[in-house]
Amino acid sequence: MSANSAEPADRVEVVLVKGGRTKIRYPAELLRDDGVRVSVRAPWAGGGVRDFGFVRFEPGDVFTEHYWRDRWYSVKEVRAGDGTVKGWYCDVTRPAVRSGGELVVEDLDLDLWRSADGSDVRRLDEDEFAESGLAERDPRAASAAVAALAELEALARAGGFGELLG
Repeated sequence: MSANSAEPADRVEVVLVKGGRTKIRYPAELLRDDGVRVSVRAPWAGGGVRDFGFVRFEPGDVFTEHYWRDRWYSVKEVRAGDGTVKGWYCDVTRPAVRSGGELVVEDLDLDLWRSADGSDVRRLDEDEFAESGLAERDPRAASAAVAALAELEALARAGGFGELLG
């Protein structure tokens, strides 16, 4: 198998780390790994319903997730069980690392949401980021995280993630 394709049955375990601890881990179908971007698909891995007020993640939702080895974020397309696009949830992260059957991503607290119609683009968790102490512990990472959030917001407001994910 080449680095540009993946067999549909290929699986990977997504491991989201936050503050040095595993926040969640879940199995996902490996859709693509071209050596730079890794794309996976997985059902909503949270327990029950998570209502953010502007979107609800719930059993039956399907996430198509895109991670980069050279970018400080991930972009997740969120679809309802009936296939309707709810929007895109973006996490600011350190670049992803795929090792064996695991895809490990370190969450840096900053997030962005873009609704399906583009009418709602919002930054999330900036207070958590400020409280995390990352700017003091690792100024280079904090700067990269802030730049990544700005890049995501610009893409979201300019029409979405089609070019990035194409």
